[in-house]
Amino acid sequence: MVEYQSETLNNAFLALSDPTRRAILDRLRRGPARVTELAAPFDVSLNAISKHLKILERAGLIQRRISGRNHECSLNVEPLRTASAWIDTYEKFWEEQLAALENHLISKRKKIKGEKNDYSRKVGDKKNH
Repeated sequence: MVEYQSETLNNAFLALSDPTRRAILDRLRRGPARVTELAAPFDVSLNAISKHLKILERAGLIQRRISGRNHECSLNVEPLRTASAWIDTYEKFWEEQLAALENHLISKRKKIKGEKNDYSRKVGDKKNH
């Protein structure tokens, strides 16, 4: 199970690492599209787009439906949810670490201020005598 998740994450992050593939996913948010429609905005060959689509398919981020000569792709968000959950885990970890650091610094500052106040009182007490 862990290996599967690791492979899923590896494939998802590999797929998301390329701006062309992210743009294709962004286009597919609006709905399914044929391969030629997905390739249209890019100044690359259809073969290059096909390679990007294969990487997205391997990551499970898109599904391809073939009907005759038409290849229609649609978005599958499940691997994105897995990647998002993984990122959320580390976001919570770092939020907790930063909160602990903040609490430590606040208590240290209060301790230093308390020591200064004690010193001020001691100095003030000596002046009054």
